[in-house]
Amino acid sequence: MKQFVTLVSLSFLVVFSSLFAHTSSAEAAVNPGLLIAEAKKLIGTPYRYGGTTPKGFDCSGFVYYTHKKVGKILPRSSKQMYQKGKAVHKSNLRPGDLVFFNTSKTKKGVSHVAIYIGNNRIIHAVSKGVKIDSLSNSYWKSKYVGAKRL
Repeated sequence: MKQFVTLVSLSFLVVFSSLFAHTSSAEAAVNPGLLIAEAKKLIGTPYRYGGTTPKGFDCSGFVYYTHKKVGKILPRSSKQMYQKGKAVHKSNLRPGDLVFFNTSKTKKGVSHVAIYIGNNRIIHAVSKGVKIDSLSNSYWKSKYVGAKRL
């Protein structure tokens, strides 16, 4: 009986303390399958500069929105997103990793972000709206900066 009471007490403590454990959504792990499913629901959504809703997205607004839908809060801009996570070599990309590009002709650094979905493909918001592209596409291949795993 004493062991049972001890076990119940420990179980209660674990459950009770987990209610108050603080893990910010910025630190929470993301399920890549859920993230990609949310992203794919938005294919065809129009591009809108500064857009962060299904009425229209810019690239970082799309990434911000899809992550928020699965419980992870990211910074709002691609440059700020690039400061997060762990660098990943292109050959080691996994679904859910963020992929960064420089599409600016005049500025250095990062200006575009996409979500890697596997099989050398990314999903992102571009001028034609939310779509899937290949990393082998000559345009994206030449603009590639790096990738991060959150």
